[in-house]
Amino acid sequence: MIANIQAYLFLGLSVIAFGLALWALVDALVRPTTAFTSADKRTKGFWGGVLALATVLGFLGIPAGGGGSSLFLVLIAAIPAGIYLADVRPAVARYSGRGGSGGSGGGSRW
Repeated sequence: MIANIQAYLFLGLSVIAFGLALWALVDALVRPTTAFTSADKRTKGFWGGVLALATVLGFLGIPAGGGGSSLFLVLIAAIPAGIYLADVRPAVARYSGRGGSGGSGGGSRW
């Protein structure tokens, strides 16, 4: 019974890590290239490559058919995704012209 709980817990954490990596990859790909250099972050190509690799490794880290998987793959997927989402994304969002530079400047956005 405890082994089943651990297996489901690890499955859930693996799926979450994969989802975070996928979210970070999609977000990086839709941002303009100039926003990365304007924010003094690495290039869009760098983050796209790192996050693509993290997404693949996150997918490979999901246990298949109840078999075991490597926690190492899940961590490799989660760490760069977390760095991007916590540090790079907020900085790049200010320069991407979408949602990052709000304010009550009057008129409607539509």
